Amino acid sequence: MRRPAKPRISKPRLHWKWDKSKAAWTPYHRVTWTEEGKRRERAILLDWKGESQQLDALYWACEAGRHKKQVPQKSPYSWGALIIEWRSDPRIQKKLAASTKRSYARDMERILEKNADKDVRKTTKQGLRTAHTRLAETPRKADKYVATIKLLWNYARAQLDWPLGPNPSEGINFFGKQREYEPWPEWMITKLTEAPEAVRTAAELILGTGQRPSAAVTMKHEDFDGEWMRVCDEKGNERFEVYCPPQLRSYVESLKKEGAHVLAKNLTEPLGYNIVEKRFRTWRKDLGEKAAPYTLHGLRKLAIVRLAEAGATDAQIQAITNQSAEMVAYYRRKASRKALSKAGQSLGE
Repeated sequence: MRRPAKPRISKPRLHWKWDKSKAAWTPYHRVTWTEEGKRRERAILLDWKGESQQLDALYWACEAGRHKKQVPQKSPYSWGALIIEWRSDPRIQKKLAASTKRSYARDMERILEKNADKDVRKTTKQGLRTAHTRLAETPRKADKYVATIKLLWNYARAQLDWPLGPNPSEGINFFGKQREYEPWPEWMITKLTEAPEAVRTAAELILGTGQRPSAAVTMKHEDFDGEWMRVCDEKGNERFEVYCPPQLRSYVESLKKEGAHVLAKNLTEPLGYNIVEKRFRTWRKDLGEKAAPYTLHGLRKLAIVRLAEAGATDAQIQAITNQSAEMVAYYRRKASRKALSKAGQSLGE
């Protein structure tokens, strides 16, 4: 039997090859290139079924990089799929405080940004260790990132029965607990009068309420009711009412209302911790190197120190800040011995 003439359809990178088993000419989209001095080739069979229109559609799909052989198939065991499963598991979510969920969300979004479609099974200890080292300048963030990988991996194995090997986070040395946040010095508090309004307002809210910065910057005007205010303990997922110091009450009343929140992004949303913290870091940089050790969290610690210096008991401080007895005791030691002695002597007058 004579071989039929090759189809006269001609396009760049379209290659016709005789298939003996089918006794027919078969089209391929073929790309060639040179890599390290060697000729490389990738050929994709175009199942045209003898239809010129089908051939045209398959050819142009290859040219655009949209052919199914060119598009990587999503793994059912991707990081994106795993995070969706974890977030939608009611047994997990109902046990977590809102602040814990937000904490995990930051690291999970970082994972999704670059690895959403990547196969979890291909994550290696070496790769994870490299990522951990790359974040060395922010050790808390670095350790939290690895801890989140560990949590997700263990969840996939134990609850989803994914075919995973040993957890790659095991054996990676954490940077460990960093030094406690230092209370701000008075010279830095004085400088707040020159700070951007968002930074000063955030500082006043943290100092006056003793809350975590992320909770303080989301307070609403309705949280202030005369000499009382409603504050939030994010860690314990609890809201309670405490006395509002006159200085904070006066400051909040002086602000122009631009939305429901004291620090408003718009009518209904708060400016948010990340934006405030970024503006704070810019302002802190302008203050010079001596301001570098201090963070917004240090204002909460200063609130404890000031309360201790004013003679407040541990129980009174805990009632205001809702911190643990151990943490209150730690920062009480930072309080001025001179101020404490004065407060103590005054009790006997």
